[in-house]
This record gives sequence, structure tokens and C-alpha cells, in this order.
Amino acid sequence: MTCKNDTQVSEFILVGFSTLPKMQVALFLVFLSIYTVTLLGNIIIVILITVEVALDTPMYFFIRNLSVIETGFTLVMVPKMLVNLLSRNKNISFVGCGTQMYFFFFFGSTECFLLSLMAYDRYVAICNPLRYSIIMNRKVCFWMAAGSWIAGIPVSMLQTAWMFTLPFCGPNEINHFFCDGPPVLKLVTGDTSMYEMQALMSTLFFIMFPFFLILVSYIHIITTILRMTSAEGRRKAFSTCSSHLTVVTLFYGTASLNYFRPKSSNSPESKKLASLSYTVITPMLNPIIYSLRNNEVKGALKRTFCRGRSSQKG
Repeated sequence: MTCKNDTQVSEFILVGFSTLPKMQVALFLVFLSIYTVTLLGNIIIVILITVEVALDTPMYFFIRNLSVIETGFTLVMVPKMLVNLLSRNKNISFVGCGTQMYFFFFFGSTECFLLSLMAYDRYVAICNPLRYSIIMNRKVCFWMAAGSWIAGIPVSMLQTAWMFTLPFCGPNEINHFFCDGPPVLKLVTGDTSMYEMQALMSTLFFIMFPFFLILVSYIHIITTILRMTSAEGRRKAFSTCSSHLTVVTLFYGTASLNYFRPKSSNSPESKKLASLSYTVITPMLNPIIYSLRNNEVKGALKRTFCRGRSSQKG
């Protein structure tokens, strides 16, 4: 199906939180604060792991990649939302919407694969500690991380390119604060069954397959920890993977609330709240989780701060 004459949509309107007109300024201040904390927190994590020799390990290498992903995720989502909260013009161009959707899918799928690699790293560290440095050497870690970034490209390209070749002939109001797949798909004036089938298959592979790898890794990890005779050994083993497990729970828990609930129980407002959790809140919490619950990161932060102060005095 093609649109007649000039009825093809050339831009969309992001409805966002316009149903709460009296709270626009308050929401802007809240999200601006979260945005600032997110950028600062993740950038500090990236710099700290880069400059601190003590953090030159596979686990922190993957954490640095996660912080880069979270920074990109935030830059794709939040600035446009902040502008729309204070502006009457909530339009986004056809190309702009496609670009935002592409990077949303890209960073989301990349994070799924990276979280599974981080689980594998913890599996090797706890279940095979004597061979850890051999298995998780610098070259292997580099290619594992590169693979997670590259894996996000094809699904993002396919989902976005296919979506925006479909006909958009009618309404152009997206009932969301960014160009997410389901609300944009509702505006298509044509048969979307093939696209929805492809989207389901992509979701199963790029979200559930990494989750399955995480699940298998943690089954082995928990089994190994329970076999340990030393209580102190069990405590240390659990502490090394508690931060990652918290991040996985936050990411997959909030994403599943949005994408795996029955459509009948998915009101647009509840979807927005669920989307806020993994696009805005989780990227802010990740650096906090990895710093406040990690003595090595806190120690490295103190050393870097002290070096900075001593160099200023000198």
C-alpha cells in the first residue's frame, strides 16, 4: 500500500507528557537533574577505569563499555524529551524519528549482549579462577566487546529500515516521549503482520538469547558458590557478582514490563512509565551501583581525587 498524492507523513508529533500541562516545568527539572547525574556518573566511570591501573581487569573493561552504552542511550533519549517539555512545538522529522529509533534499538541490543558477556566473565572468575587470566585475556575481552557492539547493528538496521518503508498516510501523533517501535507501528496504514513477526523473532534472539546465557551462567555460579566450604569465600564470591546481578534485574525487569505484558493491560501512560525506568532511571543507577557497592572503585576514586589535589598544590 502507498499513500495517495502528498498524504505521506513527513514529520511526527511526540505527545510525551503533554497530558500533564501543569507539571511540564517540574518534570523538566527532575529529568534534567537525572540527565546531569547520568552523564557525570558514567563519564567518571569511563575516565576512572581508563586511568587507574588497579582497574585494568576484564570486569572493569566491560563496565567501561556499559557506561559508554548508557551515555549513548541517554544522549539519544533525553535531550529531545527535555526540549519538548518546554516547547509547544513537539515535532520530530521523519528522518529524525528513524535515527532515534535506530540508536535506541542499537544501544538496547548491544547492552543485552554486553550484560551476557559480563555474566560469562563472572562465571569464569568464580567457577574457573585458576584459568581466569588465560581465558579472559586482553585480546579475548576486546573481541567479545567488539562482537557485542557489532551484533547490535544488523537488528537495528533491519527493524528501522523496514519500519520506515511502511506507509504512514494518516495520523502522525506518537503517544510516547520518543520514537519507540510499538507506538510508531500503530500509525502505519497498512498490513504490519510480517513486520510484527520479524520483530518478535528479533526480540527472542537479541533479548531472550542473551538473557538465557545470563541465566545459565548464574546457575553455574550459584551452584559453585553453594559448594564452597568457607563462609568468607561464599561472601566474596557473591559480592563480586551482586552489582552485575542488580543491573541485569533492573534492565530486564523494567524492559519486560514494557514489552512482554499483554496488550490489554498496557495503557499508553503505563508504557511511558515503564520506558522511563530503563531509558532514564537505569542509566543513572548503573554508575551508582558500580561505585557505591564496590570498594575497588571507591578506592580508585579516592586515589584519583587525592592525586588531583596534590598536583594542584604542587
